[in-house]
Amino acid sequence: MTTETRVLFNADCPICNAEICHYQAYAEDSGLEIGFDDLNSDALAAWNIDADTAARRLHVVHEGQVSAGIPAFLVLWKEMPRYRMLGKLVGLPGIRHLASIGYDYILAPLIYRRHLWRQKSGNTAL
Repeated sequence: MTTETRVLFNADCPICNAEICHYQAYAEDSGLEIGFDDLNSDALAAWNIDADTAARRLHVVHEGQVSAGIPAFLVLWKEMPRYRMLGKLVGLPGIRHLASIGYDYILAPLIYRRHLWRQKSGNTAL
């Protein structure tokens, strides 16, 4: 990993891929040094995370510290000027707690189940 901030995401997931491609385009257009790694590529080996764990939620490494879930989004948004206010808002104690519950117990499990279904059926559609 050569960049101080890197994002590990599932490019096979239509939802994940759309969101991260948006962030990646913004980072490239803005000259931000943020790397993006598809968990379905050889890049996964550098993360010391197995593919199943990586597919369960977003992971970001910044300055050697790995974050997952809402904390990972907060790290990523802090590095992106357009999203800093969103990061500050979501990072507020009550909102952060609710966002983490929503992501960890509702959104991430739903997306992960769809991922497993796509793997099992060979279907690349949402």
